[in-house]
Amino acid sequence: MKSNRRQFIKKSTLAAAGIGMVSAMPVKSFIRDESGFRISLAEWSLHRALFAGAMSNLDFPVVAAKDYSIYGVEYVSTFFEGTGPRYLAELQKVTKDNNVENVLIMIDNEGDLGALYKPERIQAVERHYRWVDAARALGCHSIRVNARGQGTEAEVADAAVDGLGRLSEYGEKAGINVIVENHGGYSSNGKWISEVISRVGKKNCGTLPDFGNFRISENEEYDRYLGMTEMMPFAKGVSAKSHDFDKAGNETRTDYYKMLSIVKNSGYRGYIGIEYEGSRLTEKEGIIATKKLLEKVIAQL
Repeated sequence: MKSNRRQFIKKSTLAAAGIGMVSAMPVKSFIRDESGFRISLAEWSLHRALFAGAMSNLDFPVVAAKDYSIYGVEYVSTFFEGTGPRYLAELQKVTKDNNVENVLIMIDNEGDLGALYKPERIQAVERHYRWVDAARALGCHSIRVNARGQGTEAEVADAAVDGLGRLSEYGEKAGINVIVENHGGYSSNGKWISEVISRVGKKNCGTLPDFGNFRISENEEYDRYLGMTEMMPFAKGVSAKSHDFDKAGNETRTDYYKMLSIVKNSGYRGYIGIEYEGSRLTEKEGIIATKKLLEKVIAQL
């Protein structure tokens, strides 16, 4: 009886948030089989609902599958209720029951891998270990990390090479990639991050190029198309950032045709993750609009 009531409350809450769990057949979300691309959903696209308590991390794979017919998910560490074996087993069961593939976990707030002070940097590396282990338990291919630190470009680059190298060694043993997103600061400079990854020199250390995160500082923004071109040779995932759309359904800040041509021409094939971050549309509307645009553009590549 308690179980039935809990399910009723969960469904009612999700429906109130506009993310009702509609029944649907689990058909894999291939865009065009011959393209080699598949759509995944980044959990941050639903951060408002998650922070409001309208859904949980355990609900996320179900919502991705039932509401959007998306069967690849990219988690955010912030929304996990723990990394213990019981919780991870429960999450793994949810994804299996809904025919969902766990793609990666985006890690935040675990310290700066580019910290100049070595003990601080090593502590940050070690704090990421549990997420490597969690990714392995869930069957993900990667964890996404941040290459941050306080210092000059050269100083932080040297520190990040060391931090990423140490973490990649641990990830290598677990069969997990360590991938860096352009996520503010020096990491939003495509040349800087590509050089850092080159210096790390490990096959399991790569990038997660994001269409929109190329703001280096308040007054400086890196050319996003150049940045994508520089980062794609190391890409093990792609994040399709979106904010708003015009009447024709095109993203207003990013030329998706140009971006996806860069992705395709790099030779990358795999998941492209929807990461809706706008405010004019609801989260549900934004995710659907981004998916429609991706499907349209990829079909024309």
